[in-house]
Amino acid sequence: MASIKDVAAEAGVSVATVSRVLNDHPSVSADARTRVLAAVEALGYRPNAVARSLRTDQTRTLGLVISDVLNPYFTHLARSVEEEARALGYSVIIGNADERPDLQDHHVRTLLDRRIDGLLVSPTDGGSPLMLDAARSGTPMVFVDRWIAGVDVPVVRSDGRTAVHDLVAHLHGLGHRRLAIIAGPAATTTGRERVEAFRQALAAYGLPLPDSHIGQGDFQAESGRRAMERFLDLAEPPQAVFAADNLMALGALDAVRVRGLRVPDDIALAAFDDIPWFVHTDPPITAIAQPTGELGRAAVRALVDRIEGRPPESVTLPARLVARRSCGEPASAEPRALRKPPVLQEATASTEPSPATNRSQS
Repeated sequence: MASIKDVAAEAGVSVATVSRVLNDHPSVSADARTRVLAAVEALGYRPNAVARSLRTDQTRTLGLVISDVLNPYFTHLARSVEEEARALGYSVIIGNADERPDLQDHHVRTLLDRRIDGLLVSPTDGGSPLMLDAARSGTPMVFVDRWIAGVDVPVVRSDGRTAVHDLVAHLHGLGHRRLAIIAGPAATTTGRERVEAFRQALAAYGLPLPDSHIGQGDFQAESGRRAMERFLDLAEPPQAVFAADNLMALGALDAVRVRGLRVPDDIALAAFDDIPWFVHTDPPITAIAQPTGELGRAAVRALVDRIEGRPPESVTLPARLVARRSCGEPASAEPRALRKPPVLQEATASTEPSPATNRSQS
């Protein structure tokens, strides 16, 4: 394998000149730059990234800790992060927390030990001392999808509250009055926000949300199945169930089918986080879609801004409701945007991110 000395000899320049060319230093003449780049190409020279990081104090590497790699939402998010990072000249190391705070901290610690330039995290909860220390110590960091309240870190997320209100309006318009929710873990900001938005939307229509109609899930399919089974065992089951995550929706669908029942004939079902195969289920599932790809790209841009000394901004993008046929829509219904409910209240203070700056996009 060719060394930097071999390149210098081939180009007829000093090792220092080769180094300046490879680091795009402006002091190198055009002729020397041309000869060095030709030598690099001819010899197939590849710079040693580890050695370069020791000289520049940069590894051109980002860390991404996601909550569950098996969740199609986070898989899509990770792909968009990797693509945007590559376009900006960075590589990405991914850690899967599997919705476990201890595993999240293991990945964060490992990534910091590897001297990554910055960290993207979708926190599994808000109580990790390691996460708080990393954020407060000045480590370039961006929260994506979820966040930790009170920590001054840019947040890139979607606002699902309006879409949840749209969903309740849609269900109400279809004649459903007894509505239930399979909630995500209360330790996560998204888990709390979606329940609160659902409760507020029901209140706008004068509909109650009794405790019996709140199923506690963990963003995993099995918890969705258990919650739906409990709903179906009620003396008066709900007419429609909103699963606050795609995997919990699939688990809920399994529970309905095991009972020999059908969606939406016996019970309606809708989900947060649209996934590609929802259009292939029978019936296709009505869902709230997040702009996942753009969230991943925006998160990388915010983190690179932080790394490279530019002021980063938080970004909030709107989610949207996609109506299909799992809630009793007409068989000929096409996916479409739906009207807003009559009242849209602000989320409680505990559900809001706390960055220094915030930019909403539509």
